[in-house]
Amino acid sequence: MNVLILGATGFVGSYLMERAIAAGHAVLGTHYNATIDSRDWASYQDRLQRCDIRYREQVDVAIRRAQPDVIYLLAAQSYPALSWQVPAETLDTNVVGTANVYEAIRASGLDPVVVVACSSAQYGEVAAEDIPVRESHPMRPLHPYGVSKVATELLALQYHANAGIRSVCARIFNTTGPRKTGDVCADITQRVARIEAGLLPPVLKVGNQDTWRAITDVRDLARALELLADKGDAGGVYNISGATTYQIREIVETAQTAAQLPLSIETDPDLLRPSDEKVIFGDSSRLVAATGWRQQIPLAQTLQDMLAYWRAIYRVDAGRLP
Repeated sequence: MNVLILGATGFVGSYLMERAIAAGHAVLGTHYNATIDSRDWASYQDRLQRCDIRYREQVDVAIRRAQPDVIYLLAAQSYPALSWQVPAETLDTNVVGTANVYEAIRASGLDPVVVVACSSAQYGEVAAEDIPVRESHPMRPLHPYGVSKVATELLALQYHANAGIRSVCARIFNTTGPRKTGDVCADITQRVARIEAGLLPPVLKVGNQDTWRAITDVRDLARALELLADKGDAGGVYNISGATTYQIREIVETAQTAAQLPLSIETDPDLLRPSDEKVIFGDSSRLVAATGWRQQIPLAQTLQDMLAYWRAIYRVDAGRLP
């Protein structure tokens, strides 16, 4: 099978690349502004092509080269907090970029399944009685990133309805794991490792600890996306959410306990978002019914693996310091 992964040097894309290669598929990945360490994609760098999806001609080249049976559309500006700083760039990448991908598919004459990375951020604030949130819930995003993902999904569904392109939309809830940066689990575990390496004082700086999140390990997410490519309905929308919610305070306390030396907790105003959903928890029953997917990796294991990842990096990096 020919697989094209748009955004292969991003967090989720890197795991999909490794899994697709291991499965024996003919895989092409695209890269632009990698969001993971170069060491984490060095093993497949010979399978990468530079592609900024904001430029249609670059997408055309990637699709012609890959001749894909399956496309994973992951390339995006994917940080909600950053979207307040660069709203126009966020919309350009996530909305115009999506249109470019679909126009390139339509022009190619190919008939791939397109698994589109959408987001739980599309829902915005959800009332307590509507949690866990279902796919039928209204979309009221709270930041430019969430708005851009609503548009991404609507474009994917319109290209299915009007051009027959087999879009499958995955509304991805909080996902973390080794290689992740920019979320609460990554920030906390990275800081713990840096403190242990002597690179920071023994103070763990955190943002809002009162929110609740259902968290999925990236390895479980990658498996869910593969199952949707195989078994998801064209034109379908599926939540991918962890089955248990955790208050951010619990994650902080777990990391504090796992640290190899005593450290204190301090709220950092710079880590607080202008707006933040109080609870993010999705109903994944539609996904389970369609594919049989189940979450397999518990959060405790994910956090341990993330700490091991960061400790390995900072032991190496600390050794390079004068």
